[in-house]
Amino acid sequence: MMADADNPGQWLDIGYVGDITRVEPAVVKALQDDQFIPVISSIGYGEDGRAYNINADVVAGKMAEVLGAEKLVMMTNTPGVLNKNGELMRSLSAQTIDELFEDGTISGGMLPKISSALNAARNGVNSVHVVDGRVPHCLLLEILTDQGVGTMISSH
Repeated sequence: MMADADNPGQWLDIGYVGDITRVEPAVVKALQDDQFIPVISSIGYGEDGRAYNINADVVAGKMAEVLGAEKLVMMTNTPGVLNKNGELMRSLSAQTIDELFEDGTISGGMLPKISSALNAARNGVNSVHVVDGRVPHCLLLEILTDQGVGTMISSH
């Protein structure tokens, strides 16, 4: 259940929500080997056979880890990670992110995204990029330019 933002005091049934306990990447690896680009849903299945909704940012981070990705790009509708003054933070380390969690700079909807990004960076993904998907050519600008357009997260 989740609070209904449009009707205070009311609750919405958002169905079954779960966490990742295991990833079976064989199908994704087979698709990659055959030069396909897999599109992955954030629906998982429990031991009870029931389908569970999983936060898409968490799924993306875990898949990047399991597949040994060099980079993970997370698109959002903000410029990237912002400081308390609303200014873009272009580069973040694991230690800095821990401090931003502690002081409340990173909160709300960015918590699962940045937590997942940090876990991916700490578990072998070289860099995680949080970029504004509304910016034209954002992927090219972030990956192929020195200054980028979003926030780059590294494990060190």
